[in-house]
Amino acid sequence: MKRWLGMTAAAAIVGVTAWCMIPAHAALKDGAAAPDFKAQASLGGKVFTFSLADALKQGPVVLYFYPAAFTTGCTIEAHDFAEATDKFKEMGATVIGVSHDNIDTLNKFSVSECRSKFAVAADTDQKIMKAYDAVLALKPDIANRISYVIAPDGKVIYSYVSMDPDKHVQNTMAAVRKWHETHH
Repeated sequence: MKRWLGMTAAAAIVGVTAWCMIPAHAALKDGAAAPDFKAQASLGGKVFTFSLADALKQGPVVLYFYPAAFTTGCTIEAHDFAEATDKFKEMGATVIGVSHDNIDTLNKFSVSECRSKFAVAADTDQKIMKAYDAVLALKPDIANRISYVIAPDGKVIYSYVSMDPDKHVQNTMAAVRKWHETHH
């Protein structure tokens, strides 16, 4: 019996390890139409309605989904995007983060972790997450960590999925830079 339990536990560990090594992918591929949305958002603790269509009139949009405000990885990612926001703006790009958090939580997060540099939107009913296939499979009440770059024509030009926050800014910056170089 002990041997069977040990083998079962080992099989479960191998299964989980194998699942973690499966490369993640975003459902919206390059060239796909980005679903339009409006959402209550916060920038510097001030609530407004974010409109993807309106933002795209200004240039590309970096839309990133994150699991939850004030968690370690999401705080790292928010700090990274805050540090890079001016460079994104120089290329005409808007950054917007989206999570399931309510607007009161995001008011605080937008000031402390986003450093009042970019907006974060509340998706408490998960309509945006579902439209962008950004629901975390293992915990469907929160978003997966997915970053998209959307061109002004409303098409996805880049997507990146990784629960590790480290490369999201670097990768989206490269995609925006490439777009900017070919359009200016």
